[in-house]
Amino acid sequence: MKRKKWVVFLLMGTLFMITPRITFAMHIMEGYLSPKWCLFWGIIAFPFVLKGMINIKHIVKEQPKKKMLLALVGAFVFVLSALKLPSVTGSCSHPTGVGLGSILFGPSVMSFLGVLVLLFQAILLAHGGITTLGANTFSMAIVGPIVAYFAFHGMKKANIKKDYCVFVAAALGDLVTYMVTATQLALAYPDSSLGFWGALGKFMSIFAITQIPLAIVEGIITVMVYNFLLECYKGGEFFEEMQ
Repeated sequence: MKRKKWVVFLLMGTLFMITPRITFAMHIMEGYLSPKWCLFWGIIAFPFVLKGMINIKHIVKEQPKKKMLLALVGAFVFVLSALKLPSVTGSCSHPTGVGLGSILFGPSVMSFLGVLVLLFQAILLAHGGITTLGANTFSMAIVGPIVAYFAFHGMKKANIKKDYCVFVAAALGDLVTYMVTATQLALAYPDSSLGFWGALGKFMSIFAITQIPLAIVEGIITVMVYNFLLECYKGGEFFEEMQ
């Protein structure tokens, strides 16, 4: 188990080392989207966040022993999504960390935890923004977790080895986040000659250069952290749920 811990720290340290110290923004930066798009994504994201808040409230009330694990999942998202690699003007590539929480608690819980992470990053780290909070929440804290959750449970029902389920769920949650972000940017800034589809192709291709290797690394880290948690909770009431 100690070896696994060191491997996790080494991988996360490597991500930190290769991340440039200077960057313009995390997620979609403040002021990069017009008011209509900020409002649009905020309205869409709101019910998911509200549902997540209600679910977390129930978990804390009915299963207080899970509070520490909820905090750990939130911290995991905060740390991974704070590692950034410049991708295109107005946004950056970074791991998301949402796969782990989606597997353990479901996508709705990650919607609320994700918006808290994004809010703190916008206020304290100047990553993302308040006006673009809805857009960033929709991509990273709503769609990403939903895809990760269904990927994990779909593969699990097919009796695929658990490590593969966790890896694919985390990697897909990461990649889909950036597919949605690219779509949001293409909607806001269509190509002058090719329109939405032309812009989408450009954003997708630029993101893919940095996001595919990041998704693979995130998948590996998530598998290790998941297995580490299994060891920590072995014999406990939450162990059977994680299995």
